[in-house]
Amino acid sequence: MDGAKFGVLTISDRASRGEYEDLSGRYIIEYLREVVSSPFEVVYRVIPDEQGLIEETLVHMADVEGCCLILTTGGTGPAPRDVTPEATERVCQKMLPGFGELMRQVSLQQVPTAILSRQTAGIRNKTLIINLPGKPQSIKVCLDAVFPAVPYCIDLIGGPYITTEESRIKAFRPSK
Repeated sequence: MDGAKFGVLTISDRASRGEYEDLSGRYIIEYLREVVSSPFEVVYRVIPDEQGLIEETLVHMADVEGCCLILTTGGTGPAPRDVTPEATERVCQKMLPGFGELMRQVSLQQVPTAILSRQTAGIRNKTLIINLPGKPQSIKVCLDAVFPAVPYCIDLIGGPYITTEESRIKAFRPSK
């Protein structure tokens, strides 16, 4: 298939053991289908909250699978096993703190506990990695806020040209 490859990585001990269905990862995939109008395929994984495994999976999705965008869900809180931001920082050459700042800002309008969130984003070679929260409604709030900048960011790092369903999300690209 021609087009972009998007990684969706759910980080959850319980979902990885099959104790409950991964609603968050599936929600991200549906969200992408709703807002992205250019062709794409999804590489989807569910893994436990183990920093080494998270790092290994992010590297594999970026370097081997060729994902231009990886959206993670889970592991961004203050609990001892929440290590997704640390794993993301370890595998990225550049961090993009504005993504986390905006996601916390919009989330705080919904719930006061959003201040506990440690979502971040960064770049590994030609891959944008964004950490999202674990609940589908929170994922929607965060993606609605940051997704307008995602296609242009992927342009800037040498990825494929991504278009959006403008009635849903209008990608921002500066005029030339």
